[in-house]
Amino acid sequence: MRIVAGSRKGHKIASPKGVGTRPTGDRVREAAFSLIGPVDEATVLDVFAGSGAMGLEALSRGASRAVFVERDRDACRVIQQNLAKLRLTGAVVLCQDAVSALRQERARGHRYDLILVDAPYEEWDRFAAPLAELLPALLDEHGLVVVETTARVEVELPLALQTSRRYGSARITVFSHHENL
Repeated sequence: MRIVAGSRKGHKIASPKGVGTRPTGDRVREAAFSLIGPVDEATVLDVFAGSGAMGLEALSRGASRAVFVERDRDACRVIQQNLAKLRLTGAVVLCQDAVSALRQERARGHRYDLILVDAPYEEWDRFAAPLAELLPALLDEHGLVVVETTARVEVELPLALQTSRRYGSARITVFSHHENL
């Protein structure tokens, strides 16, 4: 895997070994960021971060800060290694369960310009309700939530749907607080 664009374009990034994570491929990341648009100075929350590919991409493209949430300790180490290798600053890795981390972020009053959500495909149903409860409070007024799921899943959140597109076996769905941002 490589960073697709920005200051670290072309740099290789590592992904965790084994089947516990499914890194977002270069093509899907590129498509997602074409839907998102510029992320200069954005604060980013990368939930179910895995290798951190989406959040790393955002930092490479000019985001000012990223919080990576991942429960797998090996994956957390890989994110830290990728951040060090790419010399990206302004990042925090929370190695804990996503729902717990989101509850803590909400309790602290943190809000983000861009929230990236890539739950394990087979566990989407388990996370759909807690994400619907927590994400709106974490999203800045003019921010975006970008959800990656398997292509057959139609994501529903209590936010305004901006677009939903299929890319092979993946679907990228974008939400905001307002209609047609």
